[in-house]
Amino acid sequence: MTSISPSLLAFGRNANHTPPKHLGTRYTADGRFLREPGNTVVCHVTAGTPSQAALLAVRERLMAMPEAGQFAFTHPSSLHMTIFQGIIEYRRRLPYWPADMALDTPIDVMTEHYCARLKHFLPREPFRARIAGVTPLGLVLEGDGAADRSRLRAWRDALAEVFGYRHPDHDDYPFHITFAYIIDWLDDAVLPRWQEMLMEQLAYLRERAPEVELDPPAFCSFEDMNRFEELIVFSDRPAIEEIE
Repeated sequence: MTSISPSLLAFGRNANHTPPKHLGTRYTADGRFLREPGNTVVCHVTAGTPSQAALLAVRERLMAMPEAGQFAFTHPSSLHMTIFQGIIEYRRRLPYWPADMALDTPIDVMTEHYCARLKHFLPREPFRARIAGVTPLGLVLEGDGAADRSRLRAWRDALAEVFGYRHPDHDDYPFHITFAYIIDWLDDAVLPRWQEMLMEQLAYLRERAPEVELDPPAFCSFEDMNRFEELIVFSDRPAIEEIE
């Protein structure tokens, strides 16, 4: 009998008594994405690389599952790893917003504000990332080694200073690549089949994409979850090492 991981059980119907939290604000019940403007710092998956091909193959495998209609899949070109969560339309409250800016400030004004602040931001050291897990929504990532994990923390800590806030899960928010959002919870009876598929895909990725090839971190704006426009790319300035 296949053992179901806690992370997969969290998508089962028996574990959930309310609809998914982003349903109706981020996407609709028929999988269409809604306007939800904001900004963020991400690394896009590098186009044309072996790891991108492997990630897209796994995305296709998820889309081939009989329950795929219970998910809203983002466009392949949007695939990215989030470094730091910026502000977003439906999260206008502390501590997800800088205390020195009014909570009703338009998103475009906030983006201009951060463009000005990030103009003098010095990038931290580059890092490498690897896949730590596969979920119904996409991939869990981590630094490729202890040094890479430290560098990722340094990026997030430095960006928190620029953005003027730290989320409650600042230290624990997992690095990830989103393929989809859930529309309707999975029947618990199908979870063993999903568990086997996810384990197969993790093994496949560890063989085909031991390192995920990523573009340099970039400050992006977005209107929905399908496109992240790079406004400032942190690759044309020298990186600085974290000061202990």
